[in-house]
Amino acid sequence: MRAWQVSDVMTKDVATVTEETAYRRIVDVLAQRRVSAVPVVDDFGYARGVVSEADLLHKVEWMGEPEERRVFERPSRRKARRKGAAGIARELMTAPAVTVFPHTSLVAAARLMDREQVKRLPVVDDLGRVVGIVTRSDLLRVHLRSDAEIRDDVVQEVLRRVLAVRDGTVRIEVRDGVVTMTGRLDRSSAVDIAGRLAARIAGVVEVVNELGYDFDDSDLPASPSFPVQPMRIG
Repeated sequence: MRAWQVSDVMTKDVATVTEETAYRRIVDVLAQRRVSAVPVVDDFGYARGVVSEADLLHKVEWMGEPEERRVFERPSRRKARRKGAAGIARELMTAPAVTVFPHTSLVAAARLMDREQVKRLPVVDDLGRVVGIVTRSDLLRVHLRSDAEIRDDVVQEVLRRVLAVRDGTVRIEVRDGVVTMTGRLDRSSAVDIAGRLAARIAGVVEVVNELGYDFDDSDLPASPSFPVQPMRIG
C-alpha cells in the first residue's frame, strides 16, 4: 500500500532567485508567479534559503525610519530592522532552508512544517538541488480525493491485498472522507489491522471501525523465536 508522497503534490515548475537577486526583482517574481515565497539557490541549484513576503515587508515596515541602533532593542526587532535595510536575496532570506525530499511522506512533511513553523518547503534531490516546492495548501490536496476513490483503495489495498477478505464479508462506506467499516472477520487482530491500514489511505479523515470478530487472539502469547542453525552444504 503506497502512501502519498511530496512528489505527488509538489509544484515542479518552481520559481527561484539567486543570492544576488535584487529586492525589486524578487518582488517582480512573486507578483508574476503569484506565489508568496521563492527558494534562494546558488549557481549549482543548491538551496540556500527562502525569501518570503514577510521578509520583504520589513522594508515597508521600516520605510523612513532612522537606522540608529538601540542598545536594548529586542533581537527580533533588530533582525527586522536589518532586513528592512537589505537590498539582495542573501540579506533578506531566511536561512538555512528547511527542505524535504520528493519521497518524503505527506505526514512527515506536515509535521516538519509544524515543527519549524514554516508555510512551505523547498523540495530537493539527493544532492540538495531544488526540484520543486510544496506548500501547506498542497498537502491538503490529498483530501480532495473523492469518496469513491478512497473506498476503492480500502477495498483493493486493505481488504483484498493485505487481509485477503472475501467480497461481501465487510461493508465499506465512505462519506466526506470518513470510512465506516461493518461486518465480521475471523480474528480480533485482523479487525485492528483493517482499521489501522484504512486510516493510512490517502484522503481518509477518520475511520469508524464497527467490525466484529469470531476469535479474540489479542491475549495469545507471542510465538517463541528459535535460533536458526546454519545449513552445511557438501
